Amino acid sequence: MTHSMTGFGKSEVTIDHLHVNIEIRSLNSKFLDLSLKIPSIFKEIDSEVRSIIKNDLKRGKVELVIHYEKISSVSKITINKEQLINYYNQLKDISSELKNQNDKDFMGYALKLPEVIQHQKETVDKQSNEMLINAVSEACKDLNSFREKEGESLQKELLNYVNTILDNLSNINPFEKERLPKVKEKLLRSIEELNLKSQIDEKRLEQELIFYSEKLDITEEKVRLKEHCKYFMETVKEINSGKKLGFITQEMGREINTLGSKAHHLSIQKLVVNMKDELEKIKEQVLNIL
Repeated sequence: MTHSMTGFGKSEVTIDHLHVNIEIRSLNSKFLDLSLKIPSIFKEIDSEVRSIIKNDLKRGKVELVIHYEKISSVSKITINKEQLINYYNQLKDISSELKNQNDKDFMGYALKLPEVIQHQKETVDKQSNEMLINAVSEACKDLNSFREKEGESLQKELLNYVNTILDNLSNINPFEKERLPKVKEKLLRSIEELNLKSQIDEKRLEQELIFYSEKLDITEEKVRLKEHCKYFMETVKEINSGKKLGFITQEMGREINTLGSKAHHLSIQKLVVNMKDELEKIKEQVLNIL
C-alpha cells in the first residue's frame, strides 16, 4: 500500500498533575530529518522518542512537539526556615546595634534575601515517562494512518498518469508505417531537385533506406517503456516504494526521450510531448511517496 510522506498525528495523556499534548507532522524528504521540541521536564525520553520515530516513520521531514498544562495547583515553592530565621535574627541584631527604631520589617527583608524561597523543579517519574513514550507511539500511529489515506489518493493519481502514458504509446502505432515512405519520398524529391537521379544507384538507395529504417525503428523503446510502466504500477502498491519509483521514472524518461529523438513524425512528436507531460506529474508526486 502506498503511503504519503506528508501527514499529521496527535495524542494526549494525563500524567500526575500534567495534561500532555503531542503533535507530530511530516513533509517529504529524501531521508529522516527529525526535529524534536520537548520541554526540559521530559528530556529523559529524548533518545527513546527518536528511536520510535525512526522505526515507525522511516523517512520524511518530521517535527514532534510536546507541550503540557498543569491541571492542579500543586505548590512547588518551599521556604528555607533555617535560613529565614538566621537572616531574621541577624537583621534584628544589627538593628539593635544601630539603635534603629524606625524600620522593624525584618521578616520582609529576610524573605527577599537569597536561598530563602526555593522553587522546586518539575520532575516526572519513570512510570510517567513510559506513559508519555506510549503516547508518542500512538501519535506516530495516527500519523501513519493519515499517510495511508493520503497514499491511497496518490496511488490512484499515479496509476491514471501511467495509463495515460500507455494510451499515448499505443496511439503511436498508426503513424509508424507512414514514416519510411515519407522519408523515401523526401529523398527522391531532393534528388530530382538537384538533378542527381542519373548518378544514384537504385540498389544503394534501397540499402540506405533499409539502414535508415533500422535507425527509425522504435519497437525496442516501446517494449521497454511498456515494461517500465507495468513495473511502476506493480511497485506503487508496495510499502516504502518511493525511492524505487524514482528510479523507475528515470528509466521511463530515457525511453520517452529516445522515442522523441527517433520520431521524425509530427503526430508522434505530439504524443511524446503528452507522455513527457504525464511523466513530470508522476515525478512530482513520487517525491511525496514514502
